[in-house]
Amino acid sequence: MGEVSRYGRDERRSSVFATARARLAADRADTLERTSALGRDFDGIVAANALVAVDDEHDPEGASTAFERAHVASLLARAREHLEELDRALERLERGVYGRCEGCGGTIAPERLEIRPAATTCIRCARSGPPTAPRSG
Repeated sequence: MGEVSRYGRDERRSSVFATARARLAADRADTLERTSALGRDFDGIVAANALVAVDDEHDPEGASTAFERAHVASLLARAREHLEELDRALERLERGVYGRCEGCGGTIAPERLEIRPAATTCIRCARSGPPTAPRSG
């Protein structure tokens, strides 16, 4: 009978693993698509500005062009950071520590992981600030 319960637990664990992997992969695919689109937008802004002599300081359109370029660059940087977060989450999944809070070592609620698959902290630790080393004991 012990074998049956162990099998059930392994099966459930495998299902959770597969669901988490699928969620992370979908988020990663969406983020890669967004990164690609933002890269094209940024390249388009740079190319358009290269065709005209834009003086950001004195041209009335220059300030908005500079803002647009900076805004897209910021969105692109954030998308790339998110890709790195997702890759680290996949590594945690492979190591068997996915869903463990880096702050307190407790379990991250499945609902939080559903919304933020790359989350590294439980809600309590996220509210209290940046993660610290897990407590021993």
